Amino acid sequence: MATFFGEVLSVYSRAVEEDDDELDEIEEDEQIRRELEEKRQKFMLHLQELLIYGNLEVHLHWSPEVSESLKSGNKLQCSDFILAVGQNASSFLSVHILSTPNWDTIGRASVWNERSRAVTGQSCEESACVFYRHKDNPTVLICQVSCYVAEDQLFQWTEKVFDCLQLRELNVTVLSDTSVADYKTADYLGGSSAPFLRSLHTSAFGDQPVCQSLEQPNIVTGLAAAVLNHCQVHRIAAVVYQCYSDVIGPDSVTMETYKPVLTKLGRSIQLDPSPSTDALRKFVRTTDLQSNLYI
Repeated sequence: MATFFGEVLSVYSRAVEEDDDELDEIEEDEQIRRELEEKRQKFMLHLQELLIYGNLEVHLHWSPEVSESLKSGNKLQCSDFILAVGQNASSFLSVHILSTPNWDTIGRASVWNERSRAVTGQSCEESACVFYRHKDNPTVLICQVSCYVAEDQLFQWTEKVFDCLQLRELNVTVLSDTSVADYKTADYLGGSSAPFLRSLHTSAFGDQPVCQSLEQPNIVTGLAAAVLNHCQVHRIAAVVYQCYSDVIGPDSVTMETYKPVLTKLGRSIQLDPSPSTDALRKFVRTTDLQSNLYI
């Protein structure tokens, strides 16, 4: 459009502006619909998982022989129950004890929770607690727990597992991993101090621990605490050996810290005091482990 003075001006039609606004609104509506559809699909998937696995339910899966025995009212005869909680504790048992052909896998406990849903590429066995029984001495049981057990699953796990065990003359030993950052002390901890062991036991425990007791105000948490509390209530002899380490993930030095514990149990189980390098490589990465504890 030209003005009286001959200037040419650009003219915008109100109708065009309204059309652009309508297009923007349509795009926004479509974006909202897509987001709502994604949320609906995630909700439906979560609902399906709840229907399949139950709401944070702990499921015990025993071998046919053990299942038949439990159904007939016969609990597992157990004199020593060794529980390993954490990667280093579980790897230590795998390298020094379970590497021998004297153990049978008799069951596992599936723990389904918010963290296990996030882990992809793991089989059921890799994300579960596995139970082993000694072939020559079937009253010795081992359980490896390398997966996460949610806070509201701890009581359930403990009740279900111990309900399957004969509690008379039962001795429980728990190996538990934890970070040295959780250790409280008035003294300075140098870099050479970790890893180290501390113990905490029930009043029914009559043996001598292999290390000094856990100092106040330090506490035991997680599955180790749930098992210790259960044993204290039911007057079961139990001791927790908590390993404080400054390394995250499997580490040969941290694993060796547990050695005095099971050396004391050597009278009932066979130990491999000097495992081969190949056995260690299965659980410890050959590259230098870098801890991000202070990053």
